Amino acid sequence: MQKIIDFMTNSFAPKVNKITKNVWVASLQDSVMAILPFILVSSIVTMVSLINEIADIIPDLSIINTFTFGLSGMFVAFLLPYFIMEKKKRGDKKLLAGLTGLALYLLLIFPEMSTDGGSITFTLARFGAVGMFVSIVVGIFVAIIMNLFSKWSFFNKDETSLPDFIIVWFDSLLPITLIIVSGWLCYSIFQIDVFDLIAILFEPLQMLGQSFWGFVLMGFLMAFLYSFGISTWVLTPVFMPIALKGIADNAALVEKGMDAVYINTQETFYSGWCAFGGVGYTMILAILLLLAKSTRLRAIGKATILPSIFNINEPLVYGAPIVFNPMLMIPFWLNGAIIPAITYLVLSTGWISIPAKAFQLWYLPYPISTYLVSGDIKGIFLFALLAGVSLCIWYPFFKAYDNAEVKNELEEELAVIN
Repeated sequence: MQKIIDFMTNSFAPKVNKITKNVWVASLQDSVMAILPFILVSSIVTMVSLINEIADIIPDLSIINTFTFGLSGMFVAFLLPYFIMEKKKRGDKKLLAGLTGLALYLLLIFPEMSTDGGSITFTLARFGAVGMFVSIVVGIFVAIIMNLFSKWSFFNKDETSLPDFIIVWFDSLLPITLIIVSGWLCYSIFQIDVFDLIAILFEPLQMLGQSFWGFVLMGFLMAFLYSFGISTWVLTPVFMPIALKGIADNAALVEKGMDAVYINTQETFYSGWCAFGGVGYTMILAILLLLAKSTRLRAIGKATILPSIFNINEPLVYGAPIVFNPMLMIPFWLNGAIIPAITYLVLSTGWISIPAKAFQLWYLPYPISTYLVSGDIKGIFLFALLAGVSLCIWYPFFKAYDNAEVKNELEEELAVIN
């Protein structure tokens, strides 16, 4: 165990943190963070609309979902090149890069033009999370081209008296033209539906992410990396597109009168069953800490119980600590793998409804959020089962850790007396 900790501390963690700080990865993370308020609005609408299941008194609010969560792909197409250019210190071109990304995205989702050119028809679903992979490809492509041309200029700034914004306009003409012409070639000349093409290319990743092993691996990796102080946000570029597309596809299936089938969504993992207290089911540990014999652990329990109720476990993960603590890392990992495994197996049987509406209010306490994402009382029974399993995992490790802490505290007291 010590060899693993040494390797993670001295070799693996620094490399992962370096990747996290990479301009391209960090920009994608920032783009996702920027659209979260829109997803949260959609989540609130979903929650309010549940009132209609009791009494039909709320008007149809689905249009709000359409123009919040339903535009997430388009938003990322603008934000990703914007943030990349900003982090590349090309701030004078970041706005143009974002607008160019938006223009290329609208072209590549293959709209239908009327014969007289007087009207244009888009497929609404392609604006949302279903188009997330397209927006990522578009954003990266636009940023690469804009960044390359940023190293060249029509003008010698030391010799020209033109204002900087005029220079930026002229210097951006070539890259913008190249980018849009590339989209035009795909759309008008070669008649390539890039949206479908990218969807096909990313289908293996989507299939892996939606598989049993993909779901379990995701849960384990979050707990494993987190136990070494590495933020789970490092997995955002992989997990978020899969999860957002999953919930969007589920919503589309239900709208057609079919059953939702995609289990790997944020609704399932964070709001439904797999993150009670946060990644690793740490709410169970927070409760156990309140019952500890150790004075220190009880104090930590009192300090961390409230944020844990709202699924915020940073104080507990770093305060107990779980990070770099072999006694608590192992049950943390076990919860990270076993809880998603049970969840996936139960949901795949069809006994409980798979979430089919965007619901990102992950800070709502369990099992309230559990019921809201599933709309099924049986979902609470599954939560109770998972809590019991987690307790069986946490308890022996907690007990050993508590006993060790009590012994240390007694030794410290004796040392002071002597």
